[in-house]
Amino acid sequence: MIYVDADACPVKPEIIKVAERHALPVTFVANSGLRPSRDPMIKNVIVSGAFDAADDWIAERASAGDIVVTADVPLAERCVSTGALVTGPTGRLFDTANIGMARAMRDLGQHLRETGESKGYNAAFTPRDRSAFLQTMERLCRQAKSIKTSDTDQT
Repeated sequence: MIYVDADACPVKPEIIKVAERHALPVTFVANSGLRPSRDPMIKNVIVSGAFDAADDWIAERASAGDIVVTADVPLAERCVSTGALVTGPTGRLFDTANIGMARAMRDLGQHLRETGESKGYNAAFTPRDRSAFLQTMERLCRQAKSIKTSDTDQT
């Protein structure tokens, strides 16, 4: 299963493309409208507008071997703790080795923005980011399938 924090996700078409190749279902989760799909492997979930509602929905369901796509570091941290495979839309992997540093840098950046020390501009999303994401997503789909297969073999 692939869960996508979809409100500001710039790589939705890429996720669908890779997921179709691997026959993995995708759930897009957002606070606002999503373009409907006729593909039975794609599900759209609209959650309330409450703060972190989409994050909570994903974190409650993501488990070992699932893939989560999010740029939200606190959500990534929650999902990594469940054993989910987590990537950002630029192809940046979040795992047990780097999630602590990613969270610390996110918190530092937030503090600097709140104190006016930083304007907090995000870098523009580039074709290189899209390519890196596709490579990461392909690798994670293979990894997720092998995890799910080994889980099935053990039962």
